[in-house]
Amino acid sequence: MSLHLVGLAVLMGLVTYPSRALPLLVPGIERLPRITLEYLRLVGPAVLAALAAVNVMVVTADGGSPAFHVGIEWLAVAACAALTAWRRNLLVGLIGAIVLVAIARALGIAALPLTTGG
Repeated sequence: MSLHLVGLAVLMGLVTYPSRALPLLVPGIERLPRITLEYLRLVGPAVLAALAAVNVMVVTADGGSPAFHVGIEWLAVAACAALTAWRRNLLVGLIGAIVLVAIARALGIAALPLTTGG
């Protein structure tokens, strides 16, 4: 790990902390309109989904150029979504997806991407 990435991580924390701390720092945030609270409740999962999508769909070749990737990860995401919707339990979906990818890679059906993008 490069030390210059530590500075970047600190900078990112300083930039994103105010939005994460807003409910703690602003009294009465629960008095916002219902539609606003529903929107704010979904911001975190949407950001995490976008970050996950990049790691599933994009790989970086040795030359540093990103490329579109289709692999077992796509099937794992679909399995996770289906299991989560069926069982109403995210943990069950995540474990199912992890087991699916682990078995596929252990059997040699799916290879590990060289470098994931993001």
